[in-house]
Amino acid sequence: MPPQPTLETERLILRPIGWHDLDELTALHAETSFWWYPLKRGTTAEETRRFIERTLERYQLDGVGLSAAVVKETGELAGWLGLAVPHFLPEILPAVEVGWRLGERYRGRGYATEGAAAAVRYGFEELGLERLVSIFEPANVASGRVMEKLGFAFERQATVPRSGELVHVLALTKRMWVAAP
Repeated sequence: MPPQPTLETERLILRPIGWHDLDELTALHAETSFWWYPLKRGTTAEETRRFIERTLERYQLDGVGLSAAVVKETGELAGWLGLAVPHFLPEILPAVEVGWRLGERYRGRGYATEGAAAAVRYGFEELGLERLVSIFEPANVASGRVMEKLGFAFERQATVPRSGELVHVLALTKRMWVAAP
């Protein structure tokens, strides 16, 4: 697979996450709402450090990984989004997921839909994937709406082994994506 790309949308730059993001990510990850689904709490600086380590490993091992979502106009790190292998849900593997998390003040602006649409396009056009998934807890209605806007359709329910949490798995095939208006 090609190296982790930098993608641009109208308002976002989606670039590889790096150690230079540690301070901004630590602040975002500390927000309770950032990790509400599934943790119901913010995370610590050490947990954020481990998140960056895992993300960098995923770039190498999986060939895909989450991207830093930077607001073009301000240069602020709004959160992260993009493609990743959902190792936390082994029953649906092999799969590539499109996902996102944004800081509270960056939500409700369409950034998740805009950035995820770019990730979907990259997955289908550049990586040649035939299917993507997106996963959410049923109570996370906002994320479910973004998935619907992107054309994802309900595929199944699954249970996350580590937490026992019930999640919905939605799927989008390349054929569905090409046929969408």
